[in-house]
Amino acid sequence: MKQKFFARALFAALAAVGVSTTATAATYDLSVDYVTIDTGNTKTKGIGYNGSSPGPTLRLKEGEEAVINVTNNLDESTSIHWHGLILPYQMDGVPGISFPGIEPGESFTYRFPVKQSGTYWFHSHSGFQEPDGAYGSIIIEPEKREPFRFDREYVVVLKDKHPHSGERILRNLKMMPDYYNRKQRTVGDFLDQASENGLGSALSESADWGSMRMMRTDIEDVQGFTGLINGMSPDQNWTGLFNPEERVRLRFINASAMTYFDVRIPGLEMTVVQADGNNVQPVKVDEFRISVAETYDVIVQPKEDKAYPIMAESMGRSGYAFATLAPREGMRAQMPDLRTESPLLTMADMGMDHSNMAGMSDMADMSGMSETDSADADAVDHAAMGHGDMGGMTASENADPFYAAGSGLVPEAANGGKFLSYADLKAQKPLYEDRPATREIELRLTGNMERYTWSINGVKYEDADPIRLKYGERVRFKFVNETMMSHPMHLHGMWSILDTGKGKWDPVKHTININPGMTVYSETEVDEPGEWAFHCHLSYHMATGMFRKVIVEGGPSVAQLENGN
Repeated sequence: MKQKFFARALFAALAAVGVSTTATAATYDLSVDYVTIDTGNTKTKGIGYNGSSPGPTLRLKEGEEAVINVTNNLDESTSIHWHGLILPYQMDGVPGISFPGIEPGESFTYRFPVKQSGTYWFHSHSGFQEPDGAYGSIIIEPEKREPFRFDREYVVVLKDKHPHSGERILRNLKMMPDYYNRKQRTVGDFLDQASENGLGSALSESADWGSMRMMRTDIEDVQGFTGLINGMSPDQNWTGLFNPEERVRLRFINASAMTYFDVRIPGLEMTVVQADGNNVQPVKVDEFRISVAETYDVIVQPKEDKAYPIMAESMGRSGYAFATLAPREGMRAQMPDLRTESPLLTMADMGMDHSNMAGMSDMADMSGMSETDSADADAVDHAAMGHGDMGGMTASENADPFYAAGSGLVPEAANGGKFLSYADLKAQKPLYEDRPATREIELRLTGNMERYTWSINGVKYEDADPIRLKYGERVRFKFVNETMMSHPMHLHGMWSILDTGKGKWDPVKHTININPGMTVYSETEVDEPGEWAFHCHLSYHMATGMFRKVIVEGGPSVAQLENGN
């Protein structure tokens, strides 16, 4: 059997380079199963772990070894990726890159040293199994004491459960990219705009968006979902209990396929203490936006003997998730008012002001470019698009420097208070020595909404060469978002140090969101050999080409593994 042969060869190779395969281990057994997902309004066939979706929370300890036995009860191949975990690449769980996958009826043992602590999650990396329900959470306890105090904790997993399967959703998007857009502009909206700004301005702007074959409301590709918290819909009301005055740690995970959530707990201030599993210097906020695949840990301290709502509205205001923090079972918090006004994209979200339209008809169709075309295209890009560059932007120029000045997506707290920005994040303790990068790699995030294809540097994954890195170097990635969508970019196997201008205190993340019209930088210490995935974590963007293989050359010698053929 391929998987068993692969595992035996891997354990021998790991032992050869000093990775223990006999130490005391935390062992879990996971089955991958077809399940029924019941949101209260709909029942759909999905995929889960150990008979449920979401799957169980895996609790590990830093310094131990994890042994996770996975049995595939599906009639299709499957896999599990341990999102954000630093581990040998053969255990990363990406079919076609790090291992062959787990065939129907087969089992595979993931075995890896636990090198970190914090909040993480796991999910399938096969087909559309993750949007169909194959996800779960991971808590890793640190070897030493936490730098913050809490009395109890809860995992809070956000999910956008859609009644359509992932396969059907992509088929519909390829047929009609605005298939799920329920917030398209109407004649009434146009008349309101003309009344406010003048008929000429309204006609001009409408023509501009039409020429780009784009819509101002295209913030969320997939609407019509039910927001879930820990697998429960707003009506089902997941509830976390507390005693007044307790400090409650909430481990937020956005396991959605496509949806960003704006999270608030009316009546409670949140103290952000961790981002993507890494401790940060505490930041007090009233609300935060969590991109797909990110995690944030916050601490709240309810003082009153009453129920508090956990409210997570989607960035495009097309849906929401809701839960309750309460002192007793059976309580339900009062639903806060929903924000009824949906955000609209602006010319700034295309990296330009309204008066600069040169070249945009070309920009609307760049997905067919080859890598050799991209240098010529850059002349068009930078003539037409003045991307917001974090290297030169200051807080005085924009309330949140990780959004284009004038962007329609800049978030505001519902109560008018503090909304978290990447610029607020500072590492609690530097993970790496602060040193200059050895080179820079530019990744232009590109796509064609009309064809619903997504790419990097104008080239889809199947047509692209791998990104090659050298073990021991420090690489600076320059992300240039040339689309009108936000993209949460996830590098497997290595950390991404987000450049916020704080030097050694820059936060360390596994997923970095790149907003429309923005240029954002991160740096990576190339300290893990092997082959890794690097992609947008929006499921249907990844599936249609915004994906790369990364090959790390050199490093510790690992025996050449056979694939069982």
